[in-house]
Amino acid sequence: MKRKAMKTLAVALAMTTVFAMGSANVFAEEETEAAQAAEVSEEDQAAADEVAALIDAIYVQTRTEDTDEQCTAAKEAWDALTDEQKELVEGENADPDYFGRDTGDASLDAPGNEDEIGENEILVVSFGTSFNDSRAEDIKGIEDAIAEAYPDWSVRRAFTAQIIINHVQARDGEAIDNMEQALERAVANGVKNLVVQPTHLMHGAEYDELTEAVEEYADQFESVVIEEPLLGEVGEDATVINEDKAAVAEAVVAAAVESSE
Repeated sequence: MKRKAMKTLAVALAMTTVFAMGSANVFAEEETEAAQAAEVSEEDQAAADEVAALIDAIYVQTRTEDTDEQCTAAKEAWDALTDEQKELVEGENADPDYFGRDTGDASLDAPGNEDEIGENEILVVSFGTSFNDSRAEDIKGIEDAIAEAYPDWSVRRAFTAQIIINHVQARDGEAIDNMEQALERAVANGVKNLVVQPTHLMHGAEYDELTEAVEEYADQFESVVIEEPLLGEVGEDATVINEDKAAVAEAVVAAAVESSE
């Protein structure tokens, strides 16, 4: 009986050792897998961080001689990421939506930066938008309506927001002129009569910057006219209602009434 008990104990001890060794192997494998996962995660994050830095570099209001290359580099780096890596993109101004958000078909828009302008140009200036549907339907819609109303004039486009210009160029490959580029294009094409039509709602910093940019080139044209924003001139106080404000108010009310019927 004593030997049998000792034999049973020995078997039990042996089995315990085997189980312990097996558990150790399992733990070792799990630790190895965790280490590998951590290593991959670091690589993924590094790739995502690089793209975030490239996006932050073009999320600026100033165009430089490096802007075109920076836009291309940012998009190429984004396209090289896996879907999982794209979700990790996060920077001061960067996130997965910068390149990944679906805002419509960019091909439906036209950048309006063609040469062969002629002597008479209407430059339609907007703040801009990176949403393709809005750009094609709203901004291009205004430009097309102006072109139809003034067939003897060439209609061109400029955006005042370089941040938007860079976004559209990097994501969709569509290059839109900023104010300086549009004015340089007008001069190079021999434009004599320039009309600047803003789509801005009211007077403000954007409109003032637009005016200052045009004034720097004014002596290179025979005539330059800068139209007022939608709500027209600023009155002495809020009680002053000019013709532009009245026209806008009437149009808004008419549209509201029509939609409610």
